[in-house]
Order: sequence, then C-alpha cells, then structure tokens
Amino acid sequence: MNQSDVNPQRKSIRLKGYDYSKPGCYFVTIVTKNRDDLFGCVKDG
Repeated sequence: MNQSDVNPQRKSIRLKGYDYSKPGCYFVTIVTKNRDDLFGCVKDG
C-alpha cells in the first residue's frame, strides 16, 4: 500500500516558495501511535 492510498485527500500546508532549509523558528507536532505518552506529559498547563 502506498502513502497516497492511505489518505488521498491530505494536502500540504507548506508555504509555496518558502525555503524550509533556512534557519528559523518552526512549530513541530508529533503524535505517537495510539497517542501513547512516550515523550512525557504537560503539567500545570
């Protein structure tokens, strides 16, 4: 099964023409299988 078969309606949210290899601030979201807490948890907000 190839990736396009899994979720064919998924669209890229990247900015067209933006060079993501440049230094900058990036927000990264990681979700694990079954949303297991592998990286710790947030306390007090």
